[in-house]
Amino acid sequence: MSGREQILGDLRAALTQSNDGARRAAVAKRLMTKARHVIPARGKDAGPAATDRFQAEAERVQATVARVASLDDLPGAVADYLAAQNMPAAVRMTPDPRLRAAPWDTTAITIAEGPAQGEDTAGVSHAFGAVAETGSLVFLSGPESPTTVNFLPPVHIAVLRASDISGCFEDIWSRLRADRQNAEGAGRFMPRTVNWITGPSRTADIELVLFLGIHGPKHLHIVIVDDGDDGGQTG
Repeated sequence: MSGREQILGDLRAALTQSNDGARRAAVAKRLMTKARHVIPARGKDAGPAATDRFQAEAERVQATVARVASLDDLPGAVADYLAAQNMPAAVRMTPDPRLRAAPWDTTAITIAEGPAQGEDTAGVSHAFGAVAETGSLVFLSGPESPTTVNFLPPVHIAVLRASDISGCFEDIWSRLRADRQNAEGAGRFMPRTVNWITGPSRTADIELVLFLGIHGPKHLHIVIVDDGDDGGQTG
């Protein structure tokens, strides 16, 4: 037997003998018992306070924010923003069931779904959550949330439920793990990519002068749907 065959044989034997369930349980236990980092005071907000802080922090980094009472008001808010920016009434939208549930037929907006294309002027996507501490949005990649919609169009319109706003980063990770803990049985594996977006794209690499829209959208508009929940997810 050659050395190569010996090595491959040992690997096959190790894989066959491994206890995948035990390994997964060990990893889950380690994550559940891991001590949290120090949480600053501004990361401990919950409910309406977290929503207000998120809006303030998002606006501080040049995002714009609108708040609506329900999902029924979302299409109107998007139409108003496009009109205010003198933009075409057309968007590229992720095929997210939460977005599809809104009454888009009440507006004249033309909607195209799927990954973004070069000619798209505005993208609409639904955030998994947000962090009040820094005004950051969190997006998960997947069939219902193609990442290109977040980054390719020059204008990104992000939809966020108030109840999905967490005080700190650690709460988002805890919520994501809880959401996907039954991944093996339900086919819901952890996403390939978790994108954290804080304000529009920016850089100051050129002589320390701040430019927006260099590596992604120049404008980030956030529509918060006040869905009546107390928000502030905890893990």
